[in-house]
Amino acid sequence: MGVCFVQSPAFVGVFVFSCMALCLLHVPELALAQDSGITRHYKFDIKLQNVTRLCHTKSMVTVNGQFPGPRIVAREGDRLLIKVVNHVQNNISIHWHGIRQLRSGWADGPAYVTQCPIQTGQSYVYNYTIVGQRGTLFWHAHISWLRSTVYGPLIILPKHNVPYPFQKPYKEVPIIFGEWWNADPEAVISQALQTGGGPNVSDAYTMNGLPGPLYNCSAKDTFKLKVKQNKTYLLRFINAVLDEELFFSIANHTLTVVEADAVYVKPFEADTLLIAPGQTTNVLLKTKPTFPKATFLMTARPYVTGLGTFDNSTVAGILEYESPSDSAPLSIKKLPLVKPTLPPLNDTSFATNFTSKLRSLASSQFPANVPEKVDRHFFFTIGLGTSPCDKNQTCQGPNGTKFAASVNNVSFATPTTALLQAHFTGQSNGVYSPFFPITPIIPFNYTGNPPNNTMVSNGTKVVVLPFNTSVELVMQDTSILGAESHPLHLHGFNFFVVGQGFGNYDPNKDPANFNLVDPVERNTVGVPSGGWVAIRFRADNPGSMVHALSPGNPHKLGLEDGLACLRWKAPKSEAASSTRRSSQMLILTHSCIHTDHKLP
Repeated sequence: MGVCFVQSPAFVGVFVFSCMALCLLHVPELALAQDSGITRHYKFDIKLQNVTRLCHTKSMVTVNGQFPGPRIVAREGDRLLIKVVNHVQNNISIHWHGIRQLRSGWADGPAYVTQCPIQTGQSYVYNYTIVGQRGTLFWHAHISWLRSTVYGPLIILPKHNVPYPFQKPYKEVPIIFGEWWNADPEAVISQALQTGGGPNVSDAYTMNGLPGPLYNCSAKDTFKLKVKQNKTYLLRFINAVLDEELFFSIANHTLTVVEADAVYVKPFEADTLLIAPGQTTNVLLKTKPTFPKATFLMTARPYVTGLGTFDNSTVAGILEYESPSDSAPLSIKKLPLVKPTLPPLNDTSFATNFTSKLRSLASSQFPANVPEKVDRHFFFTIGLGTSPCDKNQTCQGPNGTKFAASVNNVSFATPTTALLQAHFTGQSNGVYSPFFPITPIIPFNYTGNPPNNTMVSNGTKVVVLPFNTSVELVMQDTSILGAESHPLHLHGFNFFVVGQGFGNYDPNKDPANFNLVDPVERNTVGVPSGGWVAIRFRADNPGSMVHALSPGNPHKLGLEDGLACLRWKAPKSEAASSTRRSSQMLILTHSCIHTDHKLP
């Protein structure tokens, strides 16, 4: 992937889904919100905590003093009430990555989009019900780069007495990938925003918060997975790294992939996984039938397609087998340590082959409800451009400019009012415009020689859609300042990945090869470097405002001093909460799309 763009927040697009209030009566999933689940309470205290890694101690923003943050566990149908109390000087908001937020758009979490951030000394209750979802997701801060330290697993178990569609595991283990900076990540992004160049890269990747033995001064900070022989373990992998897609492998062990982004998939075996930032993958690990008399490294390192700088180091954990009870105790340190072989950093062939194996179950119990008829088609170009350097300032972009990511050449302009608030109050004039281009204004050879003019425009624009519209969105990478992979995440919706390829998308030929039978359903997808991806979804989520962005989006999504939301007022009946009751539901949903952006 490489270094991310860090100028102004890059606007990729906005969808607005509208309907009459009566439409709510025709959404079967909403009725499930009254399922027999329980209400679970959590409290997140946002506080500073001294943490030491790589022999470097620093004070950093955490939840409850933990790095990574606490694990949230619920069942399908449960209601979550999570009170977030801000004890630090930074503004904060929390996004529940992958939760559909049916009837609870106020709880989605993106600062200045669905809410104003929680200011110092203030609190906010995120209130939502998990409807029709089960699997591995995660939560993270959604303002500036605070998500580099504020994140944790969100595990949704099936309803009681509902089995997995695969072998019941002996034990379940979440494994979340992250990063460690010796510096303050907020200072890193602040400097990059000022210069218009790329931020400094992290000093290490982490596995459950630990860098592992391959880094200097880190042997004691190693995640160890202790297992018994002849058992099946469910490993829940989460990529919470800001920008890098990661290869992962366990030496001398084969994994069976059974889920992606909290949606079951047709099982397949793999020696190596590829997980983009914001994606999750569940696998079954079948341990060896007899004690192997060895320990095994588990390693992860980036898959890179761009030309920019990146952290090319490797994080490692150790898989240890318990000694058989009928044998003499063995010293783990004396056992040989077996190392896995990961694909080359730029192995696009492996990446393409792996992603092509991901298919929905498409069974009667877990159908793939792919929209076969498409009401609206969109074609978005995604990539890097430039914007002018501020007056009397020296910038580090091409020819003294600032790097600027865009979709259809539009880069995000931060509004002065949170977008969901503007819609809810009916005061969108001057906040956003309904004229986002649904195709590139000026077509060009997207993956060929770049145009001479690389400047992007700025705006806060939306596309208006009727409720329940079926949408096909093709996202095309560009080579304007270098082709690269772009992971994108859609808030409030899952989508089906019906097709992808390399080169320029051909609307006359490529749709004939779309998979409309069992395409993988997920919430985050990578646009291939120098290629395109096509997704389909239905705009069926009334009452929420959602947006998609690069999970590692380095941009500030809004001001950080709270001044942008002086006019924000939560409805009196929901002053301490974040959901609207059905009689007060929003009748519009909207989503904007941000993209990952790297520097050449």
